[in-house]
Amino acid sequence: MLEHIRADAGMTERYLVNFDTENLPYEFYDVVIIGSGIAGVYTALSSPRNAKILIITKEAIEMSNSVLAQGGIAVSLDQNDSPDLHFKDTLIAGAGLCDDSAVKVLVNEAAENIATLCLYGVNFDRDEGNMLALTREGAHSMNRIIHTGDATGKEVCDTLVRAVSLLKNVTIREQTFAIDILTENGECKGVLTSNEDGTELKAYYAPVVVCASGGYGQLYSRTTNPEVATGDGAALALRAGAELMDLEFVQFHPTVLCHPDNQNFLISEAVRGEGAVLRNNRGERFMDKYHPMKELAPRDVVSRAIFQEMQKTGSNHVFLDITHRDTVFLQHRFPTIYNKCLSYGIDMAKDFIPVAPCQHYSMGGIRTDEWGRTRILGFYAVGEAACNGIHGANRLASNSLLEGLVFGRRIGRQVQENLDEIKIREGFRPRISYNREWIGKDIDYISMKKKLQEIMTLNVGIIRSEDSLNEAMRIISGLKSEIEGVRIVHTHHMELKNMLTLASLVVKAAIMRQESRGAHFRTDYPATDDQNWLKNIVFKAGG
Repeated sequence: MLEHIRADAGMTERYLVNFDTENLPYEFYDVVIIGSGIAGVYTALSSPRNAKILIITKEAIEMSNSVLAQGGIAVSLDQNDSPDLHFKDTLIAGAGLCDDSAVKVLVNEAAENIATLCLYGVNFDRDEGNMLALTREGAHSMNRIIHTGDATGKEVCDTLVRAVSLLKNVTIREQTFAIDILTENGECKGVLTSNEDGTELKAYYAPVVVCASGGYGQLYSRTTNPEVATGDGAALALRAGAELMDLEFVQFHPTVLCHPDNQNFLISEAVRGEGAVLRNNRGERFMDKYHPMKELAPRDVVSRAIFQEMQKTGSNHVFLDITHRDTVFLQHRFPTIYNKCLSYGIDMAKDFIPVAPCQHYSMGGIRTDEWGRTRILGFYAVGEAACNGIHGANRLASNSLLEGLVFGRRIGRQVQENLDEIKIREGFRPRISYNREWIGKDIDYISMKKKLQEIMTLNVGIIRSEDSLNEAMRIISGLKSEIEGVRIVHTHHMELKNMLTLASLVVKAAIMRQESRGAHFRTDYPATDDQNWLKNIVFKAGG
């Protein structure tokens, strides 16, 4: 086994736009956080109150992947459960790629962070004894998922955003696009931003920048991710000199509503945790043929099983059957899902729910250590934007929100311990500039983005092969060449540039990994190679 393989990311640009900080409006902060999901907001809340903090988000503060999280948060609270069992389940789901030390941090610090959420007033569901109610999701050996109905992410986000909005040391800037990290001699100096349409540049100087911008789900035409998930954080980190890791591992959620009017509404794994079974279009239950855990197998297994059943039966979906549960239970336990299905004429208590796999989560991202640190001094990453080895080749259900909490607090502790050193001082402002000749050319952002998403969905999805990956690379390379050196005039163009950067690296890593492991499955290399496999594929600018 080879620990890490480093590859050239093929970067030709340090910054996306020309600028000179001498001529830009600016502000000073101790910490700038990019992203307003659970990871970013909790990092702000975990930082000292005498630190001057800025949160920037390219849309409204309530627009994030965290808000859409239905299932819950994994934490070992049951008397028969333990962090050790949670650790083992995470490693099994990760298919040999998890970083043991990072996973130990996650499971051992879970309970104290959940206690903090409760102190902030997060209204988790409780049992008859007023203890936190626990349910089970795929690949968990015990009931350890705490939840708020089927809208846990929204409840946690709303609560934390309310709390951070009350802090006098925290400023929030919405409709602010993070273009690039400002660096000097390998150190983070701040963030270069623009307004929504890209017409006004601004510099936010800070010795600490935390990237909590989420994943890159929008590389795919069908995703549960919001439109903001275009991989901006990973791309700007790469340009600044950080490393990206595990990009080939893209998780597809097995059960997303398949309806002509809605192709991306998630049907939470918790539905299967409450006993729902999967049936093909003949009404036959099939998961017992694919894995001993049946419907509660790891997500990659369930997604591939559904994909194969769809191919066998010539259907574009299978069915999720929870009709053994009555209306009262379903309305209480899954109010959002129940009402959404009912709006499309599907009564969960009586009807099967048509579902199909859909892109859901990015295991790869900005490489960090177990304190959220990158190879750039002062630059951190947390949440789905980061890759610290916790999820390995396949994320265990409900570990994502927990990751944002545990490592967001760890970054906050780093700020606390080093605040005297990082506090803004007189003369901190460096002069940084970038100037190159750009090509004046119109960019059809909409059609190029659509073409990219279609090829990623078709050729870099649940099932891959050398031929499909090479074809994807050919088309993506063509799209990159069309925009190479072209003057960027709008944030949509910046997003497209970032998406093309990330897509090419996802495909490159998938070509390099000549085996099937976790969420990465290749028909030409169907076996998991336990002898000569790559531990991690790491990209950095300049190789």
